[in-house]
Amino acid sequence: MSLPQQFSSFGNKLGSETGIEQLMTDLGEAMSGAKDVLMLGGGNPAHISAMNTVWRKRMQEILDTGAPFDNMLANYDTPKGRPAFISAITHFLKNKYGWNISEENIAITAGSQSAFFALFNMLAGKFDDGSNKHILLPVAPEYIGYADQGISPCLFRSVRPIVSETRVNEFKYSIDFKTLSINKDTAAIAISRPTNPSGNVITDDEVSQLSALTKKAGIPLIIDNAYGAPFPNIIFTPAKLIWDEHIVLSISLSKLGLPGTRTGIIIANKEIARRISAISAIIGLANNNIGQEITWPLVGDGTLEKLCAEHVTGFYLDKAKFAVQTLKAAMPAHVPYALHKCEGSMFLWLWLKELPITS
Repeated sequence: MSLPQQFSSFGNKLGSETGIEQLMTDLGEAMSGAKDVLMLGGGNPAHISAMNTVWRKRMQEILDTGAPFDNMLANYDTPKGRPAFISAITHFLKNKYGWNISEENIAITAGSQSAFFALFNMLAGKFDDGSNKHILLPVAPEYIGYADQGISPCLFRSVRPIVSETRVNEFKYSIDFKTLSINKDTAAIAISRPTNPSGNVITDDEVSQLSALTKKAGIPLIIDNAYGAPFPNIIFTPAKLIWDEHIVLSISLSKLGLPGTRTGIIIANKEIARRISAISAIIGLANNNIGQEITWPLVGDGTLEKLCAEHVTGFYLDKAKFAVQTLKAAMPAHVPYALHKCEGSMFLWLWLKELPITS
């Protein structure tokens, strides 16, 4: 007879059923099963034939050269990431945007999800002096995957958005800067851009204001750029990408078609980047090599950015336009509804204004 197992607060919080665990279980079962399923949610990127052709070609090149394939599968990388990949990312970003960064500003993680777990709990929660700090989300709704990442309770504080009607049956969320407040317990501000699930892209002016507020307060501004430029570039409105010493920017290889490689890229000041690598070593020793080995030459010469602009952006924009047109054609005239302005990501956010039940 076995005794009931007891779990720590950590085990109870992270080991319980969560929204993101349910979502990923549903997604995985649907995508890996034998049934003919029309995947309409979850965020698994589409299998874009032009991109898959590039991955196959790169894999064949790696196989043919021998040593890179052996090293990719049989060697640990450093917790920081693959040197050739980090070098390619650094030079690309410096040349593209003119940022004053070095390889010490880059840390590779096992996907953006693990990066944000490290970032949120590294910057917020309980401190040695007994104080507790929070992560401020300036616009809600936000990515469901953040919700259960805090080891400490009440890790997040959010602000209601301004809702503006942009045209008939269309609206947009904006940051309410009159309500937004940073206090001594605010550890950082975090925003996804474009946002999952609403498809919102906060404006360049809003980014500038957030940057100024966080810089003045001496705290980081964390920008989740998993859907943004330069890749995967699933963004349909002009949006300037910025970086500074107080900004933590995340980029991912997932949404351009390589989610299985679990490759996240963090650009931050050197101390935050170093600590991300240290946490990666504790949690997983090293990161996945495959995505880095496939893409580093494509990053370095600008090919990856070009591929995304040519094949990824238009693919999702066409899908979004079709979905919006289909919904408008099917929705009865007497039903009051609005869609969030489709500015990026893979999602459409539907508001049924007089729905007699909760969501």
